[in-house]
Amino acid sequence: MKENHVKLYNLIFPIWILWLIPTTWVVVLPLNFIIDMTVVMLTMKHLKIQNMKKNVKSVILKVWIFGFIADFIGTLLMFSAILIDFNYETPFGKWWYDNISSAVSYDPFKSIFALLWVTISIVITAFFIYLFNYKICFKKSNLGDYQKKKISLALAVFTAPYLFYLPTAWFY
Repeated sequence: MKENHVKLYNLIFPIWILWLIPTTWVVVLPLNFIIDMTVVMLTMKHLKIQNMKKNVKSVILKVWIFGFIADFIGTLLMFSAILIDFNYETPFGKWWYDNISSAVSYDPFKSIFALLWVTISIVITAFFIYLFNYKICFKKSNLGDYQKKKISLALAVFTAPYLFYLPTAWFY
């Protein structure tokens, strides 16, 4: 039986750093909350929504929680590149490892295929951010449909996990 010499040196940023250095949660949780609240408030201000404080207060906790859920969906998509298992001794298996699984987890700019994988993961995450906010977080708010869509879109665009592009190779 041949020994598999495939090594994955890391996982997907920022999840691996949250696992390896648990104190980062102390920074990540409030920072995400502040970013979400800022986007919601600025978008509401731009849309000239009345009772902004009341509206923000009624939705921000859901926006924050569902933002993390969407990020975890994106992380699972990123991690699936590593979970898809091919025989790395075959030409396709070697190609997959070199261009997708190791590139996605180590340096997405190493391969156009890894860059596409990461981009698709970010776009899908942004879609879920929009969907969760529009269909769940703002469902019971007294905002109009147009306003809900605009705020949800702003959250999707400005809070998408662009850090997925960050090469984890920079950290060790």
